[in-house]
Amino acid sequence: MHPPGSDTVLVRYGDLGVKSSKVQRDMERTLSGNLDAMLGARGIDGEVEEVWSRPRIHTDPEDVERATDAVTDTFGVVSASPCTVVEPTMEAMREALVAAAREHYDGGSFAVRARRAGGPDAHSFTSEDVERDGGEAVWNAAQGFDPEVDLDDPDHVLYVECRPEEAFVFVEKRPGPGGLPLGTQRPLVALLSGGIDSPVAAWEAMKRGTPVVPLYFDFEAYGGADHVARAIESARTLAAYAPNHGFDLRVAPAGAAADRLVREVGATRMLSLRRYMLWVAEGFVRELGAAGIVTGEAMGQKSSQTSANLAVTDSITDLPVHRPLLTRDKQEIIQQARRIGSYEDATIEAGCNRIAPDYPETNATLEAVEAAEPDLEPLVGDALERIETVPL
Repeated sequence: MHPPGSDTVLVRYGDLGVKSSKVQRDMERTLSGNLDAMLGARGIDGEVEEVWSRPRIHTDPEDVERATDAVTDTFGVVSASPCTVVEPTMEAMREALVAAAREHYDGGSFAVRARRAGGPDAHSFTSEDVERDGGEAVWNAAQGFDPEVDLDDPDHVLYVECRPEEAFVFVEKRPGPGGLPLGTQRPLVALLSGGIDSPVAAWEAMKRGTPVVPLYFDFEAYGGADHVARAIESARTLAAYAPNHGFDLRVAPAGAAADRLVREVGATRMLSLRRYMLWVAEGFVRELGAAGIVTGEAMGQKSSQTSANLAVTDSITDLPVHRPLLTRDKQEIIQQARRIGSYEDATIEAGCNRIAPDYPETNATLEAVEAAEPDLEPLVGDALERIETVPL
């Protein structure tokens, strides 16, 4: 929703604001570049204006809703508002509030919320003055119903943000993902199965400013073409959140390793498979100069993800293995997958279910796993040499 004639999107961030001035400025530049790339990727004609603590997008009124959607899909943005920009005078703000009310306020309770920025001499009025006078104007403009003021929990809120040079009038604060601008942290390699969990985990890492390089393990006969296609679509969904960051999917062969483990290992088979994947991922991380690995594992969700078994699988690598979903419930992960758009392509049955033993070990020791594990090092080296890139 927006007031009539809105042609500007006001952008708000959160964690950037607690950084030092230099870091904040650097992150704001990164955020501006990401916003510009997001607009361009969606074919929206808009100009990003870098303003300390309040970046804004200037666009055409017919594109302001699409521009707001693009902004609120950009990491680092806490919220955004499509708004009308007017002179920072009481008369201009009152007129804009009346126009917004006539468009969006047709009953129930309302309130005007105002914030004024600038020194004591910037304006001849206070925030409370704007709320009182603006509310009176909205009240008088109400037609066909009896208006009601509720300052605590109103049905409708009309907002004013008044600065020394201009004032912004808007009717909503549309939430964004929050976090930090993408590209402000070193990259991570994300193990992307294409299932429900791993795309959400990768998205969470991206939310904290970390570009990810998605790595998919192709189990070949134990997976199939549908599973590769699923991983590609999951990567494509994530790539839409990072239009100015390379996001080609990497595919590592894992069929030979899976086949050998199915033939030679019993209850600890899945742990050795996870160790193989982390071993390959570690080599790939070092090739890229990345900083670590991201997985979609959650504590206790699967037999390989118990606290004991995670300790065993992690022992294969010296790199940090980041698990953003470690303490999440499955339904919470599913809800987030729906929100970010990765759920629909994640519902094909995972091929690795045909690898799992009937009675997997849930409380393994490293000694028992290593004793049952064949020599996987040649397969790891072969996988690293044969990683392929799927351009998106």
